[in-house]
Amino acid sequence: MRDNSSATALATPPLSRTRAGLWWGLLGVAAFSLTLPFTRIAVDGMSPLFIGAGRAVIAAVLAAGALAFTRQRFPTRAQWRRLVLVAAGVVAGFGLLTSFALEHTSASHGAVVIALLPAATAAVTVLRTREHPPPRFWLAAGAGAVAAVVFAALGNGGLGGLGWPDLLLFAAVAAAAVGYTEGGLLARELGAWQTISWALVLGAPVMTAATAFALAAGPLHATPVQWGAFAYLAAVSMFLGFFAWYRGLALGPMAQVSQVQLVQPVMTIAWSALLLGEPLGLPTVLGGLAVVGCAALAVRSRLPQ
Repeated sequence: MRDNSSATALATPPLSRTRAGLWWGLLGVAAFSLTLPFTRIAVDGMSPLFIGAGRAVIAAVLAAGALAFTRQRFPTRAQWRRLVLVAAGVVAGFGLLTSFALEHTSASHGAVVIALLPAATAAVTVLRTREHPPPRFWLAAGAGAVAAVVFAALGNGGLGGLGWPDLLLFAAVAAAAVGYTEGGLLARELGAWQTISWALVLGAPVMTAATAFALAAGPLHATPVQWGAFAYLAAVSMFLGFFAWYRGLALGPMAQVSQVQLVQPVMTIAWSALLLGEPLGLPTVLGGLAVVGCAALAVRSRLPQ
């Protein structure tokens, strides 16, 4: 069996590791930025349960093949327990919850709530690792979260009242924050792509049963475009995107790298305008600049001097 080639090297200089973590995190964010628009496209021809579970099943097949081909060592018993949190958070929780929410709301509206994910991930990281960033980090991160919400809200005419789709999105944020944090920690031990692969394999039995139930409930009536969106969700959003994201979190610092995700609402609403025809005006551009600026301040507050 071979050693995990993507595990973090201890000899890497701290500054180089931090910058590399930011770039890997940004690559993962770019991959995830299409998740909500493509989910919104797919739900017009498939059930939310099939989308949320089926994409995890396909990704698990890819993951199992990669693990077998490279002959990865099995996780320890303690690591399996921690992988349960990753599987519950990002394999099952986020995919299913956002799929059901986006059946009844727009991708841009979903970006309003998902914009809270970087702050939630940072908070979970502090609780999990006792990593305490300086006050200026929290000020910048908090401002970025507020700016992201205001940006998305202005682009959609305001949040309005909270409905059950919003509650599902809030739950998705909480699930993903736990999965991101625990996955980032495990990536330092198992490797980045190995972590998401083992989590997918662990969740495969439940996701397969859910997919079978969705298929039994009724036939699918999807167009080629909707199948293409589903293929992206399975191969990239559920699998390849985590290669880069967990690599970035593993290089860390985790609370810092997680703030790169503040630019995701900017990308998501831009993709929504391009792919779904949702409005993109001056308030959206100005809000996007504010989000990116706050994210940059949060990141620089943790960079070694």
